[in-house]
Amino acid sequence: MAKISKIARTKRQIRESQKHLTLRRELRKKVKNESLSDEERLEAGFKLQKLPRRTSEVRVRNRCEISGRPRGYLRAFKMSRIAFRELANKGLIPGVTKSSW
Repeated sequence: MAKISKIARTKRQIRESQKHLTLRRELRKKVKNESLSDEERLEAGFKLQKLPRRTSEVRVRNRCEISGRPRGYLRAFKMSRIAFRELANKGLIPGVTKSSW
C-alpha cells in the first residue's frame, strides 16, 4: 500500500491538471499555429510557461485505484498487476479468464 500522502498528492495533481486542461490546450495550439504572428505565438508560450508545473497532464503519475501502487500499472484496468491478478483469480473482473492450453 502506498503512503496516503502520495495518493492524496496524485489526486490533487489530477484535479489541478483537469482544471487547467482547456487553457493549456488552447495555448499549445497557438504556439504551434504557424499562421499566427511570431509575437502572438511567443506570448502564448510565455503564458504557458507561467502556469504551474503541477497542472501539466504529463507530470501526473498513474497509480492503482485499489492499492495506490505506482509500478506495474495496467492502463486498461486502472490498477496494478498485483491487484489485477487477485481480482481476476476471484472472478471479479468481467471478461478475464485464466489462460490454459
